[in-house]
Amino acid sequence: MKKGAVLIVDDNINILKSLQLLLKPEYQRIDILSNPEQIPAMFEKTTYDLVLLDMNFKTGINTGNEGLFWLKKIINMDSDAVVILITAYGDIELAVKAIKQGATDFIQKPWDAEKLIATLHSAYKLRASKNEIKRLKSKQQIFHENITKPSFKIIGKSKVMQDVLGVIEKVANTDANILILGENGTGKDLFARRIHLHSKRSKEVFIAVDMGAISESLFESELFGYKKGAFTDAKENRVGKIEATNGGTLFLDEIANLPLSLQAKLLRVLQEKQITRLGSNNPVDVDIRLVAASNKSIEKLINDGSFREDLYFRINTIEITIPPLRERREDIILIAEFYLKKYREKYEKPHLKLTQTAVEKLNNYHWPGNVRELKHSIEKAVILCHTNNISTDDFFFKSYFEPPIEKPSLKLYELEKEALKKAMIIHNNNLSKVAKEMEISRTTLYKKIKKYDL
Repeated sequence: MKKGAVLIVDDNINILKSLQLLLKPEYQRIDILSNPEQIPAMFEKTTYDLVLLDMNFKTGINTGNEGLFWLKKIINMDSDAVVILITAYGDIELAVKAIKQGATDFIQKPWDAEKLIATLHSAYKLRASKNEIKRLKSKQQIFHENITKPSFKIIGKSKVMQDVLGVIEKVANTDANILILGENGTGKDLFARRIHLHSKRSKEVFIAVDMGAISESLFESELFGYKKGAFTDAKENRVGKIEATNGGTLFLDEIANLPLSLQAKLLRVLQEKQITRLGSNNPVDVDIRLVAASNKSIEKLINDGSFREDLYFRINTIEITIPPLRERREDIILIAEFYLKKYREKYEKPHLKLTQTAVEKLNNYHWPGNVRELKHSIEKAVILCHTNNISTDDFFFKSYFEPPIEKPSLKLYELEKEALKKAMIIHNNNLSKVAKEMEISRTTLYKKIKKYDL
């Protein structure tokens, strides 16, 4: 299979056509330019694996300075560019100067076809090596960020927890996409890591992304990566988290927070198994195992028109629900003792223990914040306790507050606009169906779409 993109720059159109014909069986894409002034525009549109660049463009001038000038420009646009310079003059001094300034190789006119192809093949392998090194460095950095995050054991002897762990044991070694549901604080990320550690991808990277923490403007650059110059602050090529996960497990936490416009982009990745970096036209194949998590009912969001049903089917080949702590009370003291041991060591209070009344208080509390709240409560008690016995007075349970109930808008135009938006989502912008659903004429529908700027 042909691979790679080549740009050939020479003022002689016959040479351009000849090289294009010669290299067509070898490379997937070959662009030609007779005017070097167009090089920046070409680099804005795509990424080239190889550049064949003439040294001289003005009749009667054979200094090679033009070639060196454009060589520098190309290196500035792509620091990993592989440039092979062409000249009709076998000036060794000029060749050395060009290579010192970043050229990969140097060939003479007229060339030997077999030698030229061999030179380009070697240069292409160099480009591939540079790309792989950069990809591995980015992957290593992201991998380091993830493995240095603290991880804790999954603790539980209750039947509901054993049932969950049993399901994980059955599905972990498959490549099935998994959706983990559960309230805040139940430790969905720990279960995702357990799935990865028990999978056939366990030796590859596990990358977690909090979808609720990524703004719409940063979504593509964070997940898809970008090419240098794709936007104002893109000062170098960067691998996105999806590409960096290649071969491993991608964990998308709180996926229900993803806006509809971004859900379509994620769905495309899962369907095509390819990503394209911002600013690039070259798709990159990716092989990932997806684990997603949500503290909301995805089915309810689908009914509300705020989550795509086709994406839901893609992400939940297997659905696992993590029980809240109040439904596995046998595990409360096990977890409390685990964190007590941890924080005794951290705060150098080796003799601390829970009193019986404290145990009863922990067992009787409803734990709306789940394991996360229990963990914080134990840490706070360890810090505040002035004796060796943690009593009921050392627990305050003030770390969790019910979120305020959002008062719905009762303004007529806002209700109408929201209803129209949901109808358009549900019917995939089929205006005939939308009009029928809302029991209005198409003319009225057009006016309302214009009125609400939809």
